[in-house]
Amino acid sequence: MKVAFIYNNKKAGTGAHFINDLISSKLEKRGIDVQNFYPNFLLTDTPVHFKGMNNIMFFYSLLEKREKVLRCDIIQGTTYTPLAFLRFSKPVVSHFGSTTIGFLRAVPKTGLLSNCCSEIFYRLKKENIISDLNIKTRRPLNDIATIEQYAAERVDHIIATSEIVKNDLTGVGISPDKIHVIHNAIEDYWYDPVETELSANPALVFLGRIGGDPFTLKLKGIDRLIWLFEKFPDIAKFSIVMSKNKALLSWLRRIPLHIVTANAKKENIPALLKCYAGGVAVFTSRYEGFSLSLVEAMSQRLVPVSFAVGVAPEIIRNGENGFIVQTIEEAKEKIDLLLGDTALRHKLSLEAQKTAGQFRSNILIDKIMILYSRILAGR
Repeated sequence: MKVAFIYNNKKAGTGAHFINDLISSKLEKRGIDVQNFYPNFLLTDTPVHFKGMNNIMFFYSLLEKREKVLRCDIIQGTTYTPLAFLRFSKPVVSHFGSTTIGFLRAVPKTGLLSNCCSEIFYRLKKENIISDLNIKTRRPLNDIATIEQYAAERVDHIIATSEIVKNDLTGVGISPDKIHVIHNAIEDYWYDPVETELSANPALVFLGRIGGDPFTLKLKGIDRLIWLFEKFPDIAKFSIVMSKNKALLSWLRRIPLHIVTANAKKENIPALLKCYAGGVAVFTSRYEGFSLSLVEAMSQRLVPVSFAVGVAPEIIRNGENGFIVQTIEEAKEKIDLLLGDTALRHKLSLEAQKTAGQFRSNILIDKIMILYSRILAGR
């Protein structure tokens, strides 16, 4: 079997980048001939409102490689990246780790946030940590949302990484019959034995990408995170964040008892989390398609307190392996509960680690292989 694997060649260290590399390498170990294709043409000096169309047109440059791509049995890409090959007869699989329509629905303008959250953005603006309270235009995101829907309507099969992503797609009219919910996986090194004792003095931990522009900061819930961390001035806090906003990173380090590690190499993160086993991991995003960081933290025996995003509603059982919350006030209540009850916190941390075992890479690859076999058998 030969699979054409299409994705962007920007090594930005995003979740999509890591999961694409993981799938590609694991498929090759199963004997699949994976051919990786990267676009190499990009328009430059385009105005900001044209950015979405710029990204879309980027992938049409792959037509110059169509002979090699069409020699493969299956073409797979991320959301709209296989656009150029929808008109050919080869079966196309689109992997939706998230949806842009989900982003747009989840992120309001700053003035529409709750008072305590909008106040944090006004503080960041006043201190020149961010230059704007809102992005200049949502047109690029709307363009991408439109083309994602177009691609989803025309591809043969869709892999959705969570029920939330599936609901995003069916909500805009995509047939559920072509959608296969297959959860993402985390790298094998997250499952290396952890010998550290569970901490009797728990810390609050944040793990994930926070971005730097106003839209992404709201998407990732930086306002919620700051509000929660400031409510616990006497508790140790540790964050591993991905962001290029140096001013924001410096500002976050001013939160009392807060250690910030920025842009750490992915394979080094388990060692950085080792001494925090038994602590509380806080997930404040307004939208996630899957949330690799959630599963990664749970694998390291951290108790999740998360909003109902990504895979969280499918795997977190309140009071058993973590908590799902609806408001930041409820998040504070659950953190207070965990910090005040060592036995409960330790019990939930061990259950969280067990739950993370559902996301080993071999499980993901087994399901993808089954899907590929069905596709080829159907042809």
